[in-house]
Amino acid sequence: MSKNVYEMVTERIIEQLENGIIPWQRPWTGTKEGAYNRVSGKPYSLLNQMLLLHTGEYASFKQWTEAGGHIRKGEKSEIVTFWKLQPIKEELEDGTEIIKQIPFLRYYNVFHISQVDGVEPKEKPELTEHEPITEAENIKETYKGREHIEINEIISNRAFYSPTMDYIQVPCKEQYTNIEEFYSTLFHEMIHSTGHKSRLDRLTNDKSAMFGSETYSKEEVVAEIGSAMIINMLGIETEKTFKNSSAYIQNWLQVLKNDNRFIISASSKAEKAVKFILGTE
Repeated sequence: MSKNVYEMVTERIIEQLENGIIPWQRPWTGTKEGAYNRVSGKPYSLLNQMLLLHTGEYASFKQWTEAGGHIRKGEKSEIVTFWKLQPIKEELEDGTEIIKQIPFLRYYNVFHISQVDGVEPKEKPELTEHEPITEAENIKETYKGREHIEINEIISNRAFYSPTMDYIQVPCKEQYTNIEEFYSTLFHEMIHSTGHKSRLDRLTNDKSAMFGSETYSKEEVVAEIGSAMIINMLGIETEKTFKNSSAYIQNWLQVLKNDNRFIISASSKAEKAVKFILGTE
């Protein structure tokens, strides 16, 4: 009996894993880590890094205006918090007055550079012009339109899917040395998005799904196998994209105690996700 593409990709990944350690390489060129203020260049505090939705340049309305930027109509600001010491008079038991500096939490509004027209990023990664691959773009646009999901390609250092916002973000095409690696990253996040409760309902939001957990690790393996399957179907797989996918899967399998048998069940879920994206389920 002849094997289908799903089985062939799965077997090849297992074969790669059995060959030993494969180093994973981030496929895009990076920008400064985290979110930071465009004017000062300083990164925001850890609390603000958690609050802000994007990495890269942020600034206040005034700062963007002074830089010649125009915030697009309808864009919503985010908040940056800070502690401000407020002098408070306090009277002691003996009647003496002292002034205590009491910290109060304050905030101000900022906008991300992706919300602003008329300005270029101060810090630019190495960018490479690429011709989009028509078949891959068609898959993205068809899925995006059918599922009403937002997919943003911006200069950034992060690729992720947010189940809460039903939103995908990936570094822009020009940040990749090879265009095939862009689509590998994009399809990985699209596979994640099929797990949304309105689709295949594969994702969980409880503590068991925290970063580094077994649940999280299994979902990462599913997403990377699914991505490798689509790349193979389109005929745009390269030796580098396949090895990098295998290396990524290997990293997460270490959390699962290198249980290669999990690849089989993950492949089944990945196949279902791929068919959902392609509309062939």
